[in-house]
Amino acid sequence: MKSLTPLVVVLALAIAFGVWYTRSRGEFRRKKTVNGPKLDASVIGVELGSRVTMVQFSSAFCSPCRATKALLEDMVKTMPDVRYAHIDAESHLELVRQLDIRSTPTTLFLNAAGVEVGRAMGTPKRSQVLAAVNAIH
Repeated sequence: MKSLTPLVVVLALAIAFGVWYTRSRGEFRRKKTVNGPKLDASVIGVELGSRVTMVQFSSAFCSPCRATKALLEDMVKTMPDVRYAHIDAESHLELVRQLDIRSTPTTLFLNAAGVEVGRAMGTPKRSQVLAAVNAIH
């Protein structure tokens, strides 16, 4: 029976990690300080939105990235004050390092001034994106 104890502990830890990981993907995390670098059209490739700009970092072989891109492109069609920019992380490694992008897809939420006010890692749900956009003034 003692030989099964480590197996049960490892299994329980793996399940706990899996539940946490799944629930944390796509969740909007507000930045505590907004003293970061300002991003503008020359960096992200599109003009900033009058209220919010969503900047997605993705990579070529990332299937969740394609789903996130489709969702965000569809959502901005009905939001005239929100813009969407897509950046290939592999082609912009210096920017990825500067902004501390650790995984793809990662979506940054910028205010009208181009300052990051939050981010979502993983594929967000439509309701999560709407809540994040509505939280930005």
